[in-house]
Amino acid sequence: MSDFTEEQVLGKAYDARLMRRLLTYIKPYRKSALLAILCLIAGSALSIVQPYLTKVAIDRYIGTGDFTGLNQIAFLYILTLIFVFAFSYGQTWLINLMGQKTMLDLRMEIFQHLQKLDVSFFDRNPVGRLMTRVTTDVDALNELFTSGVISVFDDIFTLSGIIIALFLLDYRLAFAILCILPILLLVTLLFKIKVRDSYRRVRTAIARINAFLQENITGAAVVQLFGREKRQHRQFSRINKEHFDANLQSIFYYAIFFPLLEVVSALAIATIIWIGGHEVLAGTLTLGKLVAFIQYSDRFFRPISDLSEKYTILQAAMASSERIFKLLDTQPTISTTANPVARKVEKGSIEFRNVSFCYNPGEPVLNDISFKVGPGERVAVVGHTGAGKSTLISLLSRFYDVQQGEILIDGANVKDFDLQELRRSIGIVLQDVFLFSGSVSENIRLGNKAINDEQIIHAADTVHASSFIRKLDAQFNTRVGERGSSLSVGQRQLLAFARALAYDPRILILDEATSSIDTETELLIRDALAKLMANRTSIIIAHRLSTIQNADRIVVLHRGRIRETGTHQELLRLKGIYWRLYQLQYRDQPDPALVTSPKSLDS
Repeated sequence: MSDFTEEQVLGKAYDARLMRRLLTYIKPYRKSALLAILCLIAGSALSIVQPYLTKVAIDRYIGTGDFTGLNQIAFLYILTLIFVFAFSYGQTWLINLMGQKTMLDLRMEIFQHLQKLDVSFFDRNPVGRLMTRVTTDVDALNELFTSGVISVFDDIFTLSGIIIALFLLDYRLAFAILCILPILLLVTLLFKIKVRDSYRRVRTAIARINAFLQENITGAAVVQLFGREKRQHRQFSRINKEHFDANLQSIFYYAIFFPLLEVVSALAIATIIWIGGHEVLAGTLTLGKLVAFIQYSDRFFRPISDLSEKYTILQAAMASSERIFKLLDTQPTISTTANPVARKVEKGSIEFRNVSFCYNPGEPVLNDISFKVGPGERVAVVGHTGAGKSTLISLLSRFYDVQQGEILIDGANVKDFDLQELRRSIGIVLQDVFLFSGSVSENIRLGNKAINDEQIIHAADTVHASSFIRKLDAQFNTRVGERGSSLSVGQRQLLAFARALAYDPRILILDEATSSIDTETELLIRDALAKLMANRTSIIIAHRLSTIQNADRIVVLHRGRIRETGTHQELLRLKGIYWRLYQLQYRDQPDPALVTSPKSLDS
């Protein structure tokens, strides 16, 4: 839970470079933005006129008893209120519409970018943090667009108009109000400093909450299985309390700032009443001007208060935009070359040539791996956990790139293939099958419109998945729930077999694909596997040696190196690592011909 330094760095309160980049998202909707600004200026101008109408009503009509003129002024005042409402409605609607469209575009861009990033990126970044980018950070930008970027024009225009009106009415009273400004600026400055720190704490806390929730919801079964509910509850309570305290601190500063602003405003109005009252009594100022001055003074502090809030919104948006753009600027290290030499896998031959790889520098996972798989050949890879079996598959699919050596398919380096075509030609059935929260047919098709319903049914029939699918309420249209929660582990793996068959890949990879299937189900799908692997280059990774005895060749990995290669019978006669693995699995069914002391696995 300590890796949240990125959430803590807020950067500048205003960064012109980031703002220019943010404004590019408004560009497609600039007409709406311009119209919103026009509505905003028109509404602000009419609002500034209202105190002047009050002055005219008092000095020109109330003082002289002119009821006709008073009625006209009242009518004009009501008319300005109606127009202010109309312009305010139009401005609010246009700004929020623009903000929502902008956020829609930004979320789509982030999601699309996340899909292009390498697997290694997701190894380094927690899911909770990435969720924060798409949700909380984008919401902060939405607030900037709807309540900040354009609305600030309203505050600046209103403030400027009021200052001009004050000086036109009475420059001496205007200077009296301006004398209050240093106090106001000091209060605002202190508020900004304190809120900046509390906002940093809120950002850090919400990122921790997101990460913790994602981890615990995903691992809910493990939490319940090991009885960790109370422990996790205490841990979440601590994280939640940090978020609570951070927000409480922020509320505290707001609770001090706005009442202080009201006090300063009241002090200014009291000053105006005192000075202006003397001028009215002396006959140098009309009562209407004094009343208008008081109204303008009251409105003078509203834009300042709003601008203080805009500062907080701006600061939040700058911090969020910096993190979002850092994500968007992260380029995938694995991509299709500008001019891919090989476009499509034809034969399906595979060659690992002197391949070495490590996830962390100085910790090699594979060392000088070399072997070939001919077109249509079935090769099994076995070895202890951590031997590097699954890494071979990740390198073949270009989830990672090799650091030394090369991997060839049909004689061409995998780096020279079009990346999508390469992965489309490789079908992988993993031990941990991932299903999306759609229907059974949607999880087999995975959005490929080229796969029709007949092909889906045929694939399911071939791998014997239809036997349980047809028992479901809606059969192929049954919703499987998030991650396939409504299905058993074995049923999910059968769907994965059907998915692989429906896509008809040239190269098939089975990574512990039958480890979670019971013996009866395994017998049912053996002939399905034979059909699935027919005329396809197949690599089978398995701990259950019964599933690979008929492989054309078996490659034994140990500590990142190839130690043995041969058929099942050839490897048993060697009495090496494979023989030892076989002995461990079938020790309850001893074969007299195999009873002898095993060789050391490290030899």
